[in-house]
Amino acid sequence: MKFYCLASIITAATAFVPTSFRGTVAPHATTTNRRTSALQMADVETRADIISSSDFDLLGRPARPGRQLKVAIAGGGVGGLTTALCMLKKGFDVTVYEKTAAFARFGGPIQFASNALSVIKEIDEDLFARVMDKFTFTGTRTCGIKDGLRADGSFRMTNDSLDYLWNADAPADWFVKFPLKQCADLYGLPYTGVIDRPDLQEILIDECRKIKPDFIANGNPVTGYVSKGKGNGVTVNLADGSEVEADVLVGSDGIWSAVRAQMYGEEIKKNTDNAMRRQGCTYSGYTVFAGETVLKTEDYYETGYKVYIGPKRYFVTSDVGDGRIQWYAFFALPPGTKKAPSGWGGTERTEQADPEENLVEYIKSLHQGWSDEVMTVLDSTPPESVEQRDLYDRTPELLRSWADGNVVLIGDAVHPMMPNLGQGGCQAIEDAFVLSETLEACKSTDKLEGALQDFYKKRIVRVSIVQFLSRLASDLIINAFDTPWSPHDDLGKTWKSYLTFLWKPLLQYAIFPAQFAYLYSYHPTGSMGDLPAALQAKWKKQHEEDAEKAFAAASEDGYQAAVAPSFFKIAEQPETVMAMKRN
Repeated sequence: MKFYCLASIITAATAFVPTSFRGTVAPHATTTNRRTSALQMADVETRADIISSSDFDLLGRPARPGRQLKVAIAGGGVGGLTTALCMLKKGFDVTVYEKTAAFARFGGPIQFASNALSVIKEIDEDLFARVMDKFTFTGTRTCGIKDGLRADGSFRMTNDSLDYLWNADAPADWFVKFPLKQCADLYGLPYTGVIDRPDLQEILIDECRKIKPDFIANGNPVTGYVSKGKGNGVTVNLADGSEVEADVLVGSDGIWSAVRAQMYGEEIKKNTDNAMRRQGCTYSGYTVFAGETVLKTEDYYETGYKVYIGPKRYFVTSDVGDGRIQWYAFFALPPGTKKAPSGWGGTERTEQADPEENLVEYIKSLHQGWSDEVMTVLDSTPPESVEQRDLYDRTPELLRSWADGNVVLIGDAVHPMMPNLGQGGCQAIEDAFVLSETLEACKSTDKLEGALQDFYKKRIVRVSIVQFLSRLASDLIINAFDTPWSPHDDLGKTWKSYLTFLWKPLLQYAIFPAQFAYLYSYHPTGSMGDLPAALQAKWKKQHEEDAEKAFAAASEDGYQAAVAPSFFKIAEQPETVMAMKRN
């Protein structure tokens, strides 16, 4: 109290010193006065914070008095776990409430682009190192769009030039290649790649438990909340009927979010009559099948991922490490056209509609006339591994905040997006980092509501652009792209074929470079110098060793692939001869 009064007297006295008198003070005295004035101003600001927050709890940091910020997180997916780790490292008291009774190893690979890798490294060096140990780089190799009809079936590596226009013998396999490596090098970032979701979850859980062993509560998800006003926190309702108190609730519970359902007045998983909308999400117009196989193709070590385009559909393959190829087949079909089980990405697995149906043969039937490269991948896939889901996304919430009092939404809970750019998980990780940084600056609980609104304002523009680009990529490929026109055959003769042909130079030299440059533009680490190249060099050798072991193991287990006939010649065959056969 004595110090407070003395500081007040000094502050008041200083305020009344004549300007002319202060101007005649010796230089060293002026410097001293400036420092004193700065300290006094800081003291006034500190006392103002204390007075304005007298009815609220102070939030502490290592160099700041107060208690821990208490955060409840709904959902233990990639976004929720990354948020938990970010906040635990900042000294917050964090608990994740997850619906699954226990974490199990299921779910397919997840793509991390260069922007997400930068965030991961900024969050924690050990986390980044462990992710790199399990990582498969795709952006260091050729990635791009291939002609689904003209690719010759040999998985050959050709250029994406326009030579085929005047040279009938020039290959037209590749339509456009993506500048992933060039854009990563522009910012000095690690290259895009994939990691198995179970590996990532195990790493995140382990890193969190190093800080707080009991940070996660399984089998008891969040079902609702009561935000209790400025500085008073939130009551979190759980599935078992219990309640917990927290300063902030983070809704990271996925596209069918219970937290969002309450915030926006939705009913969980409720469909409209035609199933075109479900809990406020819009059906994209596409269903996607996915499968995985171990297969050594001629271009296995030279390509990262490939998008085969054709009439009203596209087929994607990606190296996901250990000799495996993950594929996705996108079709413009009505919602509910259910054939395969659904269960990748950590979601609950459902049953196959017709257990007797060979799903590989069904998908092949939808690709009649397509390249043998597509057929080779499909026929090497065990039918029982095929899964499917209808794709939904949301319109960007430009007019409605992601925050309600002391509750905030992140990731797929508020901005699910089409998978074409592989940015869904990346944007959830960016959310986790920005939200943690924003909350760290709060000195008392009365600042939390404003901080959550600030977080929304920081993120809404970038996320909306990425959502738009992700949806645009699908819409263009399905609705505006077709087999490109060529003067040497009749495979591309529709107006879409001519349009696709005209798009090529624009995509190649303007749109794709600008798109990936923007996606990678968020990189809190700054340039990493020579590190990306060193990581790639180390990985390349290990990747080849691991892949060759997988190919040898597959061969020893009795799997072999025979070359299938082209669908151009299918009428001459009683059935396709390429299939995986077990001895």
